Amino acid sequence: MPEHEGGSIEHLNRKIIGCIRCPRLVEFRESISEKYSSATGEKFWAKPVPGFGDINGRVMILGLAPAARGGNRTGRVFTGDKSAQFLVSCLHRTGFANKPSSTDINDGLRYHDAYVTAVVKCVPPENKPTRDEMTNCLEYLCREIDLMPNLRAFLVLGKVAFDSLVMALGRKGINTKGWKFGHGKVIVAGGWKIFCSFHPSPRNVNTGKLSEGEFLEVLKAIRSDLLLNAEQL
Repeated sequence: MPEHEGGSIEHLNRKIIGCIRCPRLVEFRESISEKYSSATGEKFWAKPVPGFGDINGRVMILGLAPAARGGNRTGRVFTGDKSAQFLVSCLHRTGFANKPSSTDINDGLRYHDAYVTAVVKCVPPENKPTRDEMTNCLEYLCREIDLMPNLRAFLVLGKVAFDSLVMALGRKGINTKGWKFGHGKVIVAGGWKIFCSFHPSPRNVNTGKLSEGEFLEVLKAIRSDLLLNAEQL
């Protein structure tokens, strides 16, 4: 992961990994990992999962939280589950990733011009963090935003990620009144743009709520906007 300001992103990631602010999430991430480990014999990460990617990139991609047998197992966000496969395959097709799959931390995956993170750093029961848990993680999201000097666009994956970003930008003095989530929606926030998409979860994909084509259209819109901004410089 690229360094920034003398390794500040590494310092932040160490702080995230050591976090024990939310007792419910600490208990759940450990108990669910023990359950699956007992069945498979595989050792789980079972700690908070920091972001991953190009901290000097122009795009921040925001998911909800690590999946129980995805990031919570592998130790890397959007890695080792079906949501990861869908997301990274599409990122590869639009030039944001060097390969079409994300299986484990040693698979050689690199993101181009994009940093991927989750608004909640621990796996929550039923993928439903409480408002307090979202607030506890808000400091980390705000710091990740601060550490991206070239940030131009956010891609939010689902309403929970959107709601957390709204809270984070509100803390930064941006007027977020009237903002509403909707797939394909684009919101201008100061010098940034927020691109909204349904989360690429198996449920959304299998029920037809989100298709690969629809998701690729959002990514292509981000690509076009980045190109336009570059031409205007």
